[in-house]
Amino acid sequence: MYVLGIETSCDETSAGIVKDGAEVMSNIVSSSLQFHQKYGGVVPEIASRMQLETITQVADSAITSAGIRRNDIALVSVTCGPGLLGSLLVGISFAKSVSLGLNVPLLGIDHLTSHIYASFLDGGVRLPFVGLVVSGGHTSLYYVKDFDAITCLGATRDDACGEAFDKVAKILRLGYPGGPFIEKIAKKGNPYKIRFTCSKTENPLDFSFSGIKTAVLYYVQKSAKVHSSSAISSRLKNDIAASFQEAAIDTLIRKSFRACQMKKVNRLVIGGGVAANNRLREKFYKAARERHCNVYFPSKEFCMDNAAMVAGLAYRLFKKGRVSGLDLNAHLD
Repeated sequence: MYVLGIETSCDETSAGIVKDGAEVMSNIVSSSLQFHQKYGGVVPEIASRMQLETITQVADSAITSAGIRRNDIALVSVTCGPGLLGSLLVGISFAKSVSLGLNVPLLGIDHLTSHIYASFLDGGVRLPFVGLVVSGGHTSLYYVKDFDAITCLGATRDDACGEAFDKVAKILRLGYPGGPFIEKIAKKGNPYKIRFTCSKTENPLDFSFSGIKTAVLYYVQKSAKVHSSSAISSRLKNDIAASFQEAAIDTLIRKSFRACQMKKVNRLVIGGGVAANNRLREKFYKAARERHCNVYFPSKEFCMDNAAMVAGLAYRLFKKGRVSGLDLNAHLD
């Protein structure tokens, strides 16, 4: 069964074809990142305009690359939230038109749970498990009993982890998006030089990254004042980046494995853009070995927003009887 996936939740425009929920036939991604970089973040109006201009070509490319005909598509799936409202509506409207034109079912997919599904595209994952989604907009923990039985255990109370990486990179004047810049210079820094910590939360499985971001800001301001300069040295930047990154990752590890312990499972599945961070992967693998758990990451191409994970999850849910009507709309949370 061939499923067409459409993903337009943020600045990417993606379409993909997945066969039987696991075999990725194509996964085309067009990003408008270059148009957002000078603003230091995603501009919703720019994102949705670019998606409107490119979505037809991206979908055509996905079908051609998969080596199938349009009439081979048996299901159209689309991210319906959370995300940027204008961007989501572009994808949903396009998916509805394709569904009508081909006379095949339509299925709206939650963006966050599709990130959890990304690891299934590489195979080897079994139910049940704890899922961690860690990205620029979200940091959430889930208990996944089945694809249609997912419970949220905890979420960020303020900034998401990826958002904190972006803001710390801005404080250090590194560039956008911040994650790759922080990871790069952190390799040259001492992760134990400065003691940064994330704020405590009432729910032990919730996250808070606003406090650590503010702590970095105050540390940079204080250091610049001490040296009577508006800037800090490259060496100190490296140490700050390394120390911040280490503290953020340690928080993710502690809460994720606590969730595994609470739910009595030894499988942890991680998805989202921050999951591409090499230091994060290294530390999670080490922590999993120490706890006799299995941890799963998707291929790095499936960490970022993509349509293959949408189509893959849609197949599983469709087989369980899920389908959407033409009244499908976007949801923001």
